[in-house]
Amino acid sequence: MTRPTLVLLACTVIWGLTFVVVKDALSASDSFTFLALRFGLGALACLIWARGRLLERSTLTNGLGLGLVLFAGYAFQTFGLEDTTPSRSAFITGLAVIGVPFVSWALFKRAPSWPSVAGAVIAILGLARLTGFGLDGGLSSGDLLTLACSLSYALHIALTEKFAKTGTSVALVAVQLSTVAILSAVCIPLGTPRFHPTPAYWAAVAATGLIASALAISIQTWAQARTSAVRAAVIFSLEPVIAVAASVALGREQPGLAELTGGALIVGGVLVSEVGAAWSRPPSLAPEST
Repeated sequence: MTRPTLVLLACTVIWGLTFVVVKDALSASDSFTFLALRFGLGALACLIWARGRLLERSTLTNGLGLGLVLFAGYAFQTFGLEDTTPSRSAFITGLAVIGVPFVSWALFKRAPSWPSVAGAVIAILGLARLTGFGLDGGLSSGDLLTLACSLSYALHIALTEKFAKTGTSVALVAVQLSTVAILSAVCIPLGTPRFHPTPAYWAAVAATGLIASALAISIQTWAQARTSAVRAAVIFSLEPVIAVAASVALGREQPGLAELTGGALIVGGVLVSEVGAAWSRPPSLAPEST
């Protein structure tokens, strides 16, 4: 595996492990309050790290654009959960994996490689099995909002590949996280504000803000400047597998046939994408990690 692939795998593990942490934290506050604190802390860390590199115009405009798209994904998903089930939300959000090739094609006129597309299709089948999603009953308004979330995430992954090559990753992430934090704070009154913090809650804010946001998104941005958005999306499809594994390890649930077969399919999709890309790369091409 190339260095960018290993870095993206590390990001996916971090994000997968935070599912249980975030779920517990949301028992102490509403979603937008938690997001404002999480991304605010992450933004502060990146702002200190980036320093004067924030003043570049491309960093400000690209970071703002990425922040708006990322916030849209979180907002659509949060409001969508009011009228859909968690399993349907998880599956529809995962459609970003298959949406990235088409978004990249539409925006950048670059057709994805067949291994990446094949891996994305296999990963989607795994997500369907893992979440138990079905189309019975049609699509609710919550499902449609979650579809908008999926499109936002696909757009974010595709744009990250493009913008990551034009500036410093930490500065780009600083602007992005600041945008999400500010918009989350503005949206707090739109929901039902609730705030009863505990030591565990502040620990969750620190862990997700500093590690899952500031660190993970910064290294994701670095890695996506060195690999394709489609391959990154396939790797990100491992996130629910990691989340289920963490939940099982903590005794929150027991894996059944659906979890085992769905997880195996997702891992298979990642392997198809990675191995196929390695086979199809011309020998004269330099490795992606250079």
